[in-house]
Amino acid sequence: MHIQSYISKSGFCSRRESARMAHAGRITINGEVCDSKARVEQGDEVRIDGNLLPAPPPPVYLAFNKPRGITCTAQSSIEGNIIDFIDYHERIFPVGRLDKDSEGLILLTNDGSIVNPLLKKEFSKEKEYMVTVNRPITPLLVEGIQQGGISIRGKMTSPCKAVQIDDFTMSITLTQGLNRQIRRMCRTYDFTVQSLKRIRIGSLLLDDLPSGRLRELSRKELDQLLKVDGTLH
Repeated sequence: MHIQSYISKSGFCSRRESARMAHAGRITINGEVCDSKARVEQGDEVRIDGNLLPAPPPPVYLAFNKPRGITCTAQSSIEGNIIDFIDYHERIFPVGRLDKDSEGLILLTNDGSIVNPLLKKEFSKEKEYMVTVNRPITPLLVEGIQQGGISIRGKMTSPCKAVQIDDFTMSITLTQGLNRQIRRMCRTYDFTVQSLKRIRIGSLLLDDLPSGRLRELSRKELDQLLKVDGTLH
C-alpha cells in the first residue's frame, strides 16, 4: 500500500499532510526514512517522529437500505444523520448521497480510494430507481425523461432509461447525479414524486435487504462494481 494511503487509512492525518511529513523526513519504514512515494508491505513497521503508527483497520464495504427521513451525511451535528442511525463499530462514511426523502441502496465504506472511481463522471455507474408519482403516467412523461434535455440549475439532463411499470410507477435509470434530478424532471411535466427508491448501483442490487439494515459486499460484488464501463445496457 502507498505510504500516504496507509497513513490516511490509519486515521492519523490526510494524504496531503502525510506527504509533507515524508518530505520533512519524519516518516520511517522499518527504521529507514522514506519519501512520499514509498510503499508499505504487510508486517512493515511505520513510525512518525519515532512513534509507532498502528496498522489501519481492514477495509469495510457495506450496502445499506436507507429509510426515508435519514440524511446522508457524516456530520454528527445534523439530526438523523446516516452514521448515527447505523451506529457501526468502525469509522465509515457514505459514498455519494440519497435525498432525505428518498430511500433505498447506498454504499458506505472506510476506504477513500474507491470514492473517485464510483463518483467521477467518466466512471459513472447506472443508478436505477423505482418511482411512484401522484397521477397516472403519460407517454409524454416517459418520453420526456428518456430524451433528456431538461435544465436543472443550469445543467441539462442526459438521455436515460424510463420504463412504465403500472399506472403510477416507473423505473428510471440514470448515470447523472444532479440535485433532486428525478423529482425535478417529473415536476417539469407537472408530476409530483410520491416515493423514490434506489434499487441498483451498477451491478449491485438492493434485492430483499430490509429497510434500515446493512450487509457486507462480497469480493465479487466489489470487483464488479469498480469495473470501468459507465455505459447504459
